[in-house]
Amino acid sequence: MATMTIRLPDAKHERLRRMAERNGVSLNKLVDEWATMALAQFDAETRFIVRAARGNVRRGLALLDRAEESLAQSGRRHRANGKHHA
Repeated sequence: MATMTIRLPDAKHERLRRMAERNGVSLNKLVDEWATMALAQFDAETRFIVRAARGNVRRGLALLDRAEESLAQSGRRHRANGKHHA
């Protein structure tokens, strides 16, 4: 396991420490979770770029349209069932 040192202003460090405390995790765990999310996003974007480079633009746009419609229908079902998210 590697150790990473970062420099932050004291005020920012304190705010992050309180944020971690509020979430019930250590500051180290909070940063580790952020790194995991950032890497997952980076990996997904990289896969998308590679696939887009060898794919069909028209088919890709059609798939995105279908995904968007599916999400919209899911949201309508949740609202119809009284499931609201703040």
